[in-house]
Amino acid sequence: MSGTLALVGGAEWTEGCTFDAGLLERSGGTRVVIVPTASAYEQPHLLVERARRWFASLGAEVDVLEVFGRSEALAPGAADILDDATFVYISGGSPMHLRSVLKDTPVWDGIVGVWRRGGVIAGSAEGATVLCTHMVDSRGGAFTVGLDLLDGLTVIPRYNLWSEDKLHRTITLAPAQMAVVGIDEATALIWDGEAWSVSGTGSVTVHRNGHRFGIDELPILPH
Repeated sequence: MSGTLALVGGAEWTEGCTFDAGLLERSGGTRVVIVPTASAYEQPHLLVERARRWFASLGAEVDVLEVFGRSEALAPGAADILDDATFVYISGGSPMHLRSVLKDTPVWDGIVGVWRRGGVIAGSAEGATVLCTHMVDSRGGAFTVGLDLLDGLTVIPRYNLWSEDKLHRTITLAPAQMAVVGIDEATALIWDGEAWSVSGTGSVTVHRNGHRFGIDELPILPH
């Protein structure tokens, strides 16, 4: 069994992210575990406070997975907060730092475990692209290695701000048959266990083999 996966284009926990109420309802709880690892060097406490205010307005509480370095992700008990979690939200920031901290750790296994047992996993901006096997490098539009949860697609976050030059490079370098998914800010591409849908203020654009497709062409995720 797998749960709900939300790939958010950025600007998480801001007006326009109307989908968060539905994700919270799908989780069946009133608690969200925030993973601010990617913002370790960008005043993560400010991001956490925004999350607290946002989810308080939706009737939920926020717990913080305070893992900002790899030693913390490997520390005994670091993943305990995930044992009974039903909704985990990975914020944006540095994708390279996020990957290096979480890869092959009990914390990452715990996050994946939430989804495997039917919970909700949301990743915003770099927190979305790092979930992919082929992670888009926002610095130039090429690819690097992600955390390998999603094969068959890759995410361009903040697509509404992405340059034509970087888009061309990303599409050109993408492996054959892989879907390149551009997601605007305050917009979510959501897998509900059966099908993909789009929610929020912007749009989602899918390219594969150099051509545009609809979200119905995206790979079906395993149950």
